[in-house]
Amino acid sequence: MAEINPQLVKTLREKTNVGMMDCKRALTEAGGDLEKAETILRKKGIAKAEGKATRAAKEGVVAAYIHMQGKVGVLVEVNCETDFVAKNEAFREFVKDITLHIAASSPQVVSRDEVPAAQIEKERDIARAQVLNKPANVVEKIVEGKVDKYLSSICLLDQAFIKDPDKTVGDLVKTKIAELGENIVVRRFTRYMVGEQVGSEAAAPMEEAAMAAAI
Repeated sequence: MAEINPQLVKTLREKTNVGMMDCKRALTEAGGDLEKAETILRKKGIAKAEGKATRAAKEGVVAAYIHMQGKVGVLVEVNCETDFVAKNEAFREFVKDITLHIAASSPQVVSRDEVPAAQIEKERDIARAQVLNKPANVVEKIVEGKVDKYLSSICLLDQAFIKDPDKTVGDLVKTKIAELGENIVVRRFTRYMVGEQVGSEAAAPMEEAAMAAAI
């Protein structure tokens, strides 16, 4: 059995924000391999998070962030289960990271559930038009891949987190649920940018962006 020295445990804790004993157990299970131990902790964290996903989250905060000297502004509501966690510094830092990500990555919705079925079907039609010359037996697979790529580009929880592109924002939420022991929900957000088009004026540019994302 590989010797698990305190420095290795400390390094894993700094990378994952998980307790020292959990880090030590993960390193022991991974035979001292730091990368494998991190994967073990992430999997366990996701399992814990999924177990809490149905619990009511009615506390939380509404946070604001102004970026680029007032050119971009974000409002976001993130919910948790108790006021105690809502006031927790780690929770507040997490919410701040969410506002930073929204400012930088400009998602359109929180999750795929919020994307209208008609919009998804439109993306399928666009994708099919792009693969007309492909063999029939692979067309649908390519189409679904393009639609998935499009949804990943517009849905906050599916986007690669700006501070750690190896994980999605959804992964970040699950990690924070495991760390804080409460269900956490990004409920809604609004992003403003100076000079952006609104309402029907924005429809054409959004459609162009959707087509580009599907390519």
